[in-house]
Amino acid sequence: MIENEKNFKTSDFYYHLPEELIAQTPIKERDHSRLLVLDKKTGAVEHKHFYDVIDYLNAGDCLVINETKVLPARLYGTRKDTGAVIELLLLKRIDDKCWETLVKPGKKAKEGTEIVFKENLLTGIITEVQEDGNRIIKFQYEGIFEEILDQLGEMPLPPYIHEKLEDKNRYQTIYAKNPGSAAAPTAGLHFNDELLKKVEEKGIKIARLTLHVGLGTFRPVKAEFISEHKMHSEYYELTQTEADKINSAKIGGFKVFSVGTTSTRTLETIGDENGLVRAQSGWTDIFIFPGYEYKVVDCLITNFHLPESTLVMLVSALAGKENIMNAYNEAVQEKYRFFSFGDAMLIK
Repeated sequence: MIENEKNFKTSDFYYHLPEELIAQTPIKERDHSRLLVLDKKTGAVEHKHFYDVIDYLNAGDCLVINETKVLPARLYGTRKDTGAVIELLLLKRIDDKCWETLVKPGKKAKEGTEIVFKENLLTGIITEVQEDGNRIIKFQYEGIFEEILDQLGEMPLPPYIHEKLEDKNRYQTIYAKNPGSAAAPTAGLHFNDELLKKVEEKGIKIARLTLHVGLGTFRPVKAEFISEHKMHSEYYELTQTEADKINSAKIGGFKVFSVGTTSTRTLETIGDENGLVRAQSGWTDIFIFPGYEYKVVDCLITNFHLPESTLVMLVSALAGKENIMNAYNEAVQEKYRFFSFGDAMLIK
């Protein structure tokens, strides 16, 4: 790590974003969003549409996507003792019945509090209040938890989205398969079946991994110096078949295109100094910021991230802070749409 880069302040990653540029709804056609293409070596910017991304991928390259599926993790219930409404957000599964959750209002949600959900399909009891204020809840139900969740739960849209989502599938990628996320890996929302088919037809391998996105992804960085920030941990897995696809691209001198910061964090967690990955599963709390040397990821497809967030720091590590800040300011001038339902960026 370059010495002075240890001294980056959180405020170094601030940019001004007018509120009207925060996308509240997804656009009609997934691949018709805009695409800002940033050359990480020169800082040059091009303005395209997402379906043009195919022009930057070549036969032999590998596109890495995250197959996680967002759980309808927001639940509304009532306290058994008082009948007061209580809101729950499922964050992390601990075992079959127990989940780490965010509870609102939290003040009176003490250990032993019982919560009843619609028509008694589900009940829960708070078994532990953690230091950070999260609650461990043990659920009781009959049948399959995911099916009950589908009936009772709502999509946990990020706090900056105030519009109701008409079609909850629009907060899922078309290849979402493995339930477990509290938020969508939003860079993948731009792909449709037709575009993925074109990718494969061009001779580009598609490798699939899973990283379950935690709500820590929206947690602001409160430390003055970024090196003092403590990252949340998220569960990932990569199989041997998919690892082989990534490694064959690296060994062949082709590029690895990571779709999203979630795929990126997984690849960089399991990559070695030669840029090769191994099949494994586990938890990662990797924090990527300028000074970090990327091992696996060559190019990144991503959305525009919140000012001063760990994700702005991650993309700055790949393209350089100055290049990213210039590109973001240009995106603001050009009225790109920002965040989860917004436009995309390709760092090449």
